[in-house]
Amino acid sequence: MGPLTLRRSAPFLRGLAVLAFALALWQGIVWGTGVPHFILPGPERVWRALVSSRTIILDNAWITFAQILIGLVLGATLGVVTALQLAMSPLARLVMRPILVFAQAIPIFALAPILTLWLGYGMGSKIVMVILIIYFPVASSFFDGLTRTPRGWLDLAQVMGASPNRAIFLLRAPQALPSLASGLRLAAVYAPFGAVIGEWVGASKGLGYLMLLANGRAQTDLMFAALFVLAAFTVLLYLGIDRAGAALTARFTEPSG
Repeated sequence: MGPLTLRRSAPFLRGLAVLAFALALWQGIVWGTGVPHFILPGPERVWRALVSSRTIILDNAWITFAQILIGLVLGATLGVVTALQLAMSPLARLVMRPILVFAQAIPIFALAPILTLWLGYGMGSKIVMVILIIYFPVASSFFDGLTRTPRGWLDLAQVMGASPNRAIFLLRAPQALPSLASGLRLAAVYAPFGAVIGEWVGASKGLGYLMLLANGRAQTDLMFAALFVLAAFTVLLYLGIDRAGAALTARFTEPSG
């Protein structure tokens, strides 16, 4: 059990080692350069800000986390439905693919002021930003997976009398789960960007709003503390989606017993 436990915990230990090295390097830069703390606070000062301001940070963090999770669920669902529609309908591919490509040519971040103008300063504009950012990676990754089913499997399904829709849901979709998992992992990383940028453009709560407020008051340590809370949530979200994707892929693609 000892060697097995060490192998399972190796990624976690490597992550801790990298984090410790990064913090030590950060502190070394602060000490070595003598940079003022209002420009670059050291890790210890950021930790103190995180502890002393934990209430206000958590109050704003829940808003941002809710926007990220709601936008992630809605955007991923919309991306999956779009990919399935593209795979099932030649007409949908003819009409929708050029629209998707054109939509990606527009910088999504540039839409944040427009969304704030249309939807207001509440959660709605931030959720839509998250949806727009993650929709294309999820739809594109899943659709690519749906088109990579081995031709021989499709021919066998046709010989056995499977309808195109049954082949999609029982054969092509399960085999495309690794591609979908890749798209969802990207979505987990991109989603916080949409929420925070939406808060930078216009909000009264959230980690992005708190960062702007701290920056205006030259509270750089508080700004870094809010940033690290957001980064920690993003890492946990990524790891959770990665684990769920691996389990789902193993369940539907690996042969049983």
